[in-house]
Amino acid sequence: MVHVIRPLPVESLKLLVFDLDGTLIDSAQDLCNSVNATLAHFGRERLPDEMVAGFIGDGAMMLIRRAFSADADVPVDEVVLAEVYLFFLDYYREHKLDFTYAYDGVLEALAALKVLHGPPGGEARAMAVLTNKPVRPAQAICEALGLAPYFLNIYGGNSFPTKKPDPGGLLAVMHEAGARPEETVMIGDSNVDVQTARNAGAWSIGCTFGLAPETLEITQPDVLVDSPADWTAALSPRKIDLTR
Repeated sequence: MVHVIRPLPVESLKLLVFDLDGTLIDSAQDLCNSVNATLAHFGRERLPDEMVAGFIGDGAMMLIRRAFSADADVPVDEVVLAEVYLFFLDYYREHKLDFTYAYDGVLEALAALKVLHGPPGGEARAMAVLTNKPVRPAQAICEALGLAPYFLNIYGGNSFPTKKPDPGGLLAVMHEAGARPEETVMIGDSNVDVQTARNAGAWSIGCTFGLAPETLEITQPDVLVDSPADWTAALSPRKIDLTR
């Protein structure tokens, strides 16, 4: 189902930028396992998966910082945290595809969107990934799951000087694709993605099926969708009534 809050100018959109975790893929179990393996390695108690999943979305360092700050009685030493972070990255690189998968309908939706044209007489819309996950595992996951061929580029949290919701990365992707903010839509499952779009002057689609859909109430997107299949309906110039 597509829930329109502010209608998108679908006929003029030239660039679609996707979040990764919770939007294209369900990576929660591998991230939770990697966090808990890191906690165990450094003598900490494991955390419930539900708690760890709530820490996802602002990059790997913030994920680790939140996990190691969960026990308020144990202070987080910055020198130790740097060592913890490196251990987590090494572990996650080895286990990033143990349970991670693309959501049902993602590949089909991307294939359909790939042939949708932007402004009349123009080329097909460009598509890219902008995630706060480090870029190397992000690229490796997209390649392994067959997502990479659909995208102009895949950018991670260390691809630019700042991370989402700072607009710097999204603005850089726009520049690469030759798209203006009003010709761009950011698609993601959290308020971080919506705020990124807003900070860059772009449009936004919020995914209610992801890892942090409850945060979409904090910063409301222009459109809400309940499944990847709804992306095509929301972004097609020839769409039926989507307001129900």
